[in-house]
Amino acid sequence: MSDILILYYSRQGSTAALARQIARGVESIGGMQARLRTVPPLRTSVEPLEPPVPGEGPPYATHEDLRACAGLALGSPTRFGNMAAPLKHFLDGTSALWLTGALKDKPAAVFTSTQTQHGGQESTLLSMMIPLLHHGMVLVGLPYTEPALSETRAGGSPYGASHVSGASGSGELAMSERTLAFALGARLAALAQRLTNP
Repeated sequence: MSDILILYYSRQGSTAALARQIARGVESIGGMQARLRTVPPLRTSVEPLEPPVPGEGPPYATHEDLRACAGLALGSPTRFGNMAAPLKHFLDGTSALWLTGALKDKPAAVFTSTQTQHGGQESTLLSMMIPLLHHGMVLVGLPYTEPALSETRAGGSPYGASHVSGASGSGELAMSERTLAFALGARLAALAQRLTNP
């Protein structure tokens, strides 16, 4: 089995809900499995360190998770049109992987969530791609052959899966959002499989 690392940060559960749908898509491809990982929150004041394992949800990501994966799905809520600081902080610490080319030629996809329809989803997805390009990764999006991409009235774009939570912030994905997240996971896993077993 080859692992697709689904690395994300989520505060209210919406990005985590997308991650679970992407994982379902990954595991729909034979011989591929999803590995869910998160990053710890950042603190603005001096407080005790986070425990080495979160109280709930997936474990914290390590550089070894990135090194060992066959592909990567990277997810974050939108923060003023950009990824959240905890995920950026984690990526900023990956220079050793960059120096050795550990992620070169691995496929990668991105996903995000916002509270409002015009909350900066596309700029967040595009900005999340930049460090992945610096690592030499191969970017995977959603083609318009996915009917839900043309039909969605919620999240979803050719740049990656997304979710609009609305005022409730409940993390309940619309059907089109679930469909597109699943499709992104399946496409990422299928490409990873082809790249690792040419």
